[in-house]
Amino acid sequence: MAPLWEMFFEGTRVCFPSMSILSRRTMGPCRLILFFMAEGFKPEWGKFSMVEAERRLLANALLDVSNQRFVLLSEACIPLFNFNTIYDYLIKSTTSFVESYDLLGPVGRGRYDNHMRPYVTLEDWRKGAQWFEMDRELALEVISDHLYFTLFKKYCKPACYSDEHYLPTFITKKFPQKNSNRTLTWVDWSRGGPHPLKFIRTDISPDMLIRLRTGTQCVYNGMPTNVCYLFARKFTVNALDRLLRFAPMIMQF
Repeated sequence: MAPLWEMFFEGTRVCFPSMSILSRRTMGPCRLILFFMAEGFKPEWGKFSMVEAERRLLANALLDVSNQRFVLLSEACIPLFNFNTIYDYLIKSTTSFVESYDLLGPVGRGRYDNHMRPYVTLEDWRKGAQWFEMDRELALEVISDHLYFTLFKKYCKPACYSDEHYLPTFITKKFPQKNSNRTLTWVDWSRGGPHPLKFIRTDISPDMLIRLRTGTQCVYNGMPTNVCYLFARKFTVNALDRLLRFAPMIMQF
């Protein structure tokens, strides 16, 4: 998706003078960082190394004191709006965006381990997508956590997937007022199973992109809105040509 992201960042080089695909760090007044899973560290799907990779990325991004908002993306993610719209949405938000919900059944509460008591009880247990967005204050709390990080590393092992439970549980228990309990990354789970639907070239249309941009209702800074997702996944490489064709018209790049 590199050509699409280059189109997204075009004209913002004052904020992103170094146009590395793996990460773009802010300079001066921009105060926003979007970062991708780096190639140098090899986390394994379903393993605790996914959480370790996320914390490494946050810790590295926090070294620049001007960075104020942090977004986790993957190579299969696309932006649904132009840079200025996404920037304003994040910088002006009064909360972070980490999906968190209580789910009964084997893939929710069924993954809880009683050895986590008394620090994490069954009632504390939460699930959510790993694709987070958070402000600097919350990011510092995440990388500083030792207690919950250690508990999850020891007791949340497949078929307990830490990347789906650690942040939702930790943030809901310790900092619920800082979180919106929703993700900004749209994905299609309609087919069920352990992985979401992948989008190919023939899936991409103006109507589809418009639906992802404004087809949902949610709350932003206490007010109802139909702009609930800023990013979407999972898009395959052969979808790129249509995304590039429609981006100027739909996403207003």
